[in-house]
Amino acid sequence: MSKNIYVGNLSWSVTDSDLRNLFSEFGEIISARVIEDRETGRSRGFGFVEMDDAGAAKAIQSLNGKDVGGRGLKVNEAQPRESRPRY
Repeated sequence: MSKNIYVGNLSWSVTDSDLRNLFSEFGEIISARVIEDRETGRSRGFGFVEMDDAGAAKAIQSLNGKDVGGRGLKVNEAQPRESRPRY
């Protein structure tokens, strides 16, 4: 099984590769993605990491609040996206 982890308060310079490297010490990474603005391509300051359950629990505990690039990360289990009406 795998867990999807929300990673918030990322520095604007963090890349998918940086996110993968940060979490790799805790277990096998399935995917790591920094969310970008559709129009500008600039980081929106958060991302998601999918990894194995055991590693995810360790990563959340170890990285939540950790200073990375001068910013304290917010790391927790991702919640399902709420449906929004399309206009």
